[in-house]
Amino acid sequence: MPRWLPRAMVSALLLIAAFQLATWAFHQLTGLLINVLIAFFLALAIEPAVSWMSAHGMRRGAATGVVFLGVIVVAAGFVTLLGSMLAGQIQTMVEDFPKYLDSVINWVNGTFRTDLSRLEIQDSLVHSDWLQRYVQNSATGVLNISAQVLGGLFQLLTLLLFSFYFAADGPRLRRALCSVLPPTRQAEVLRAWEIAVDKTGGYLYSRGLMALISGVAHYILLQALGVPYAPALGVWVGLVSQFIPTIGTYLAGALPMLIAFTVDPWYAVWVLIFVVVYQQFENYLLQPKLTARTVDIHPAVAFGSVIAGTALLGAVGALIAIPAVATLQAFLSAYVKRYDVTDDPRVMGRRSHEGMPALARMRGALHGPNEPRTAPSADAPGATATPVQEAVRPPAAQDGAAGDATEGDDESGGDGAETRGNQRDE
Repeated sequence: MPRWLPRAMVSALLLIAAFQLATWAFHQLTGLLINVLIAFFLALAIEPAVSWMSAHGMRRGAATGVVFLGVIVVAAGFVTLLGSMLAGQIQTMVEDFPKYLDSVINWVNGTFRTDLSRLEIQDSLVHSDWLQRYVQNSATGVLNISAQVLGGLFQLLTLLLFSFYFAADGPRLRRALCSVLPPTRQAEVLRAWEIAVDKTGGYLYSRGLMALISGVAHYILLQALGVPYAPALGVWVGLVSQFIPTIGTYLAGALPMLIAFTVDPWYAVWVLIFVVVYQQFENYLLQPKLTARTVDIHPAVAFGSVIAGTALLGAVGALIAIPAVATLQAFLSAYVKRYDVTDDPRVMGRRSHEGMPALARMRGALHGPNEPRTAPSADAPGATATPVQEAVRPPAAQDGAAGDATEGDDESGGDGAETRGNQRDE
């Protein structure tokens, strides 16, 4: 056995073990890496406000704290307002539920000629097996729900902590990153960082504008139907539908439907129809145009980036896909060399035979490709000099063309003048 074979086998086993260990560590740290990525984009989003305050004399850490405090106060106030509104509406709905149930039972009895009773339905529901199993499963799942809530709070605190450090220590982080790069690479990294700040801010601006339009549209509908708390519901629909990807639309539409149901069950149906129609309008008309203008990417690219981000990172990927792709596109555009496009008609989507008159095309189709064709008139619009036209040109026209060419040669030098003199002597 060769001496190098045992050493090679040991090296291969060590490489495989290192790869397996790195794969295991990556899977274990996937959640942390995603939180860091979200925190980085949140820091980029508040970077303009922090930089503005820092430029006006405030320390960067204090400016970051002020921005975070404002965001937290606004979010807490909004959640408190919606919580109190939702609690009051749920209480009203529970108190009026027997009335709604009686109206539904009377409609069923009158339509299908049945003899249902609310007391019988309530008794069958209370003593049903599936309700008892549901209560038992809910009692055993309380600990799981509590663990999920605590995990969500811990994740939120992690995001806020990393976002604060990224925003407050942004200059220090950029200096540390540039210190390990040559000067040319430093300029590229700083330019990419600036582009990322601009694109992320533009993306948030477009989302905020769409949230405003969505909130106003749903507020008008709810106000017209007489649904209570229409302003708060409009704000809820606008924010949740735009800043919670994938399921935000359904969460945003569920609450107005629930409250509209307490006023009139048919109002909930109208709200559902409006939510579905507006969502299609936003997906296919409003969102592509606004996103393309603010982050300067094609609507198809924006739509494809959201799909790819969702496939890779789920809801987080859908949220950060557009600013990430816009940043990458703007950064790479400096390294792509572009050329002037020729004036070929095919570039504009026109076929080359469009310049031929319609009569000539019809005649060519009737005679076939091997038959001689009559050249179009010189006065015909769009007529071009082709080999077919040269072959069927009359002799007089050819002589005239030769005379013009001879005259052009005469003007170019003395040989042409001497030739004209000899012609006159003869």
